Amino acid sequence: MTYMFKNKIMNGLVWFRNDLRTIDNHSLYNACRENDTVIGIYCLDPRHFEITPFGFKKTEKFRSQFLLETVTELQKNLLEKNIRLLVYYGYPEILIPEIIAKYQIHSIYSQHEWTSEENEIEQEIRNLISAVNWKNYYDQFLFHPADLPFEDWKKIPEVFTDFRKQIEKKIRVRPTVAISPKPLTNLIEETTPIPTLQDLGFDSEASDFKQPEKTAFPFKGGENQAKKRIKDYFWDTKKLAVYKKTRNGLIGKNYSSKLSAWLANGSISARTIYWEVQQFEKKVVKNEDTYWLIFELIWRDYFKYISLKHGNKIFQLSGILQKEYHWNQNTKAFSQWTNGNTPEHFVNANMIELQKTGWMSNRGRQNVASYWAKEWEQDWRIGAAYFESMLIDYDVHSNYGNWIYNAGVGNDPRDRKFNIKRQAEMYDADGKFQKMWLIPELF
Repeated sequence: MTYMFKNKIMNGLVWFRNDLRTIDNHSLYNACRENDTVIGIYCLDPRHFEITPFGFKKTEKFRSQFLLETVTELQKNLLEKNIRLLVYYGYPEILIPEIIAKYQIHSIYSQHEWTSEENEIEQEIRNLISAVNWKNYYDQFLFHPADLPFEDWKKIPEVFTDFRKQIEKKIRVRPTVAISPKPLTNLIEETTPIPTLQDLGFDSEASDFKQPEKTAFPFKGGENQAKKRIKDYFWDTKKLAVYKKTRNGLIGKNYSSKLSAWLANGSISARTIYWEVQQFEKKVVKNEDTYWLIFELIWRDYFKYISLKHGNKIFQLSGILQKEYHWNQNTKAFSQWTNGNTPEHFVNANMIELQKTGWMSNRGRQNVASYWAKEWEQDWRIGAAYFESMLIDYDVHSNYGNWIYNAGVGNDPRDRKFNIKRQAEMYDADGKFQKMWLIPELF
């Protein structure tokens, strides 16, 4: 199909996926620079809300609600820049070609995604709109792929420390970009409402859920909320100054930054956080704690690069090591694990927290994953899929990277197994966290 353009007016379409922000977004930035008119589109893909082969929703209510809040805020923020965001519950490979034809789109802009599900859908769209220019950007990294000191993906080290040392020594974080508003004439007349949880297939009980007061993640989705969290955590409470000391906590909203959820759907960029840390270090304090937040951002980058290097191996049972273990798929064990009915109270408390809130601490995640894969020798992919379903801050690269790491088929050179009782003694010595989520009579 060939598209005609009247008077050489250039029309751009930004396909938002995991880059749901107006600040430091290169797809949006370049679309606005290179086109007379710009439209945004976001598709809530019905496949993301189906039941998995393991018997639970691919995306549960917690992350779904956070996503809807994020998209609502994105639509509002784009409107302030005179850009319309069209939001649909439907298949991108159907919707995007229709929008391209309707608005005579010349170029489509998007964040580069490379995992198999995303890639297949994108390829299908590309096949349908071959006459349109497609511009992709690696926009989810702290350190841009073009700046890496490695010849190609295959040269990326298999051990995180080796990666980190080379990165820190040789490259700098790029500056952020600001997006200027388009003229008022850019606004198209068409508007779309934001779907509800019920529209996504959740029943009325799930749609009306309320977070318990004791949740460690009482936050809403959206880039304004991400900025609000940075203001609170960095500047108002100055908790960043003690981040490393508290990051293994279990209770309350301030034991860690909690920025992972906004990073996961791209409502804030890693670069934005990095440069805000630099400001904090100039104006308040520079110490091991402030560095450690950057350290965690580098970990996040690393799992993305491992995903780029190994492709679908991160989803395979034998992982990137192609190691063969005997894995079980016991439905009774899965029910016990997810419902907090194992012999380990520390595992149970963390799993109930996840079930009730869609959140779990980093310390908790490592322990319950190790218990599922190493102690019970259950198929780690089932655990990873359950995390994908439940976690508000699910990120495909970090989730599967961490799971293969904990299962002994990833990037852990020591193949560690957590001593759950010892971990509980170290991180919940008074049993306060366990008591919070379990029956008090157990203690």
